[in-house]
Amino acid sequence: MLTTRNLLGIRELDVKDIELILDTAERFREVSSRRVKKTPALRGRIVANLFYTPSIRTRISFERACKALSADLINISSAQTSLGETLTDIARTLQAMGVDILVVRHRLAGAPVQLARSISARVINAGDGAHEHPTQALVDAFTIRRIKGRLEGLKVALLGDIRHSPTAKSNLYCLKKLGARVVVGAPSPLVPEGLEELGCKVYHTTEEAVDGADVVILTRVSLDYGNDKLLPSLREFSRFFSLNTERLALAKPDVTVLHGGRINRGVEISAEVAERAWQSMMKEVSAGIVVRMAVLYLLTVGGKGADNEG
Repeated sequence: MLTTRNLLGIRELDVKDIELILDTAERFREVSSRRVKKTPALRGRIVANLFYTPSIRTRISFERACKALSADLINISSAQTSLGETLTDIARTLQAMGVDILVVRHRLAGAPVQLARSISARVINAGDGAHEHPTQALVDAFTIRRIKGRLEGLKVALLGDIRHSPTAKSNLYCLKKLGARVVVGAPSPLVPEGLEELGCKVYHTTEEAVDGADVVILTRVSLDYGNDKLLPSLREFSRFFSLNTERLALAKPDVTVLHGGRINRGVEISAEVAERAWQSMMKEVSAGIVVRMAVLYLLTVGGKGADNEG
């Protein structure tokens, strides 16, 4: 049983919660291999995806997870909401309609936490601004464990836009809790303050970060989020920080490269490295379904205060 009613961030989870989610996801892999890729585990439950910012991979992954568990699904975008209606108003309306779980993606950090305090339905954070993206970190941990057989003792390098990436922060918390040695490689404007206090070594060159790395996880770099004022240009970033074949050669020979978001080929990762890593990144995409199945199932059936129906 999970010790939490909601999944709002990795920072609040203990190691046993994380391991339970990963182990449950491992069991759900069998469902994905069936001819009919479904189980009745959440039949009669209702899940609402409430996405205020776009994310094809996360949204579709939650959709697939819901359908695989036989849950009823409602998709809502910000364009469908009424002008002036607050996020809490919408959540309370959905709860009154019988929704059991609300999956929320919002540009404002803390929006899912606010909802969890206002409604009794379960809340899953699908990314809140630059705060956290807990399910993606769980997906990355699951993928690494599947490929490497372990997480403890591995050197994992986080590259790209760390300051504005909720995935990077969730990965840092998750991987550290599971015993990995996490380092960051990024220009100083793209590194948030306080990472070293969390036990994360910060480098300002890609070469130092990937040297001897077992795993490299990249986040998208763009001129959004005010980066046009923090970076001279994407060309300059690519020149000094992009993960290319020469820099990747400094990592372990069997290094695993992951990228959970939209890839900017030629910016944070070269086209050659992206092609080389495509197989591991597709394993990451597939893992997204079973990990989110595990989260939905455990919060509904095996979470703190949950009933045991289904």
